[in-house]
Amino acid sequence: MRRLLAFTYKVTLLLIFLTQMICMTGDTTQASPVNPSLLQSLRQGGYILYVRHGEATVGEDQQNLVFSDCSTQRNLSEQGKRDAVRYGEALRKLKVPTQTPVLASPFCRTRETAELAFGVNNVQIDPFWVRIYNLSGNVTPSERNSTLAALTSLLETVPPSGKNTVIIAHSFPDGVGLGEIPYLGTVVIKPRGQGKGYEVVEKIPPDELLRLQ
Repeated sequence: MRRLLAFTYKVTLLLIFLTQMICMTGDTTQASPVNPSLLQSLRQGGYILYVRHGEATVGEDQQNLVFSDCSTQRNLSEQGKRDAVRYGEALRKLKVPTQTPVLASPFCRTRETAELAFGVNNVQIDPFWVRIYNLSGNVTPSERNSTLAALTSLLETVPPSGKNTVIIAHSFPDGVGLGEIPYLGTVVIKPRGQGKGYEVVEKIPPDELLRLQ
């Protein structure tokens, strides 16, 4: 019995040690700073910030949802609302100039994210981004190719001098378009002009911006 208790005690200590090591490693990863040279470039403008909406409630959108009726959709959670406010504050604190109005998908969670981050009067609803949402559903290859071609054209558009375009929309399926994006994750895009393509410069996890507040 004593040997069994001693063995159990040693195993418990080992598990505690491993758990602490995993947590320490995770904390180190989350603490990585935003690239200073990228921040300096963003302050000069000329980029597109494609942002997924804030954390949403669990569940699914109704099949016949109505964009003006938030009860038919997944909406921002309380944490999602707080983070959306902090996201806008972080960009302002970092002195990243944004073109207004910012563009948002007509879903309640995308519109509210944009409004909380940038102000109700600084948001323009763009129905195109519903097509990006639809990519995660059942679309034909033709529909997907058409949507991605239109997306490319939009992401080639250079913002006004000294400004960055902000788009609040949805994640993509894995391996499609800009790929999977976490809540409030930001894809930094450098447009090269119409017909010249665009470059995905970096994907910034939300913690890297929010922790600066």
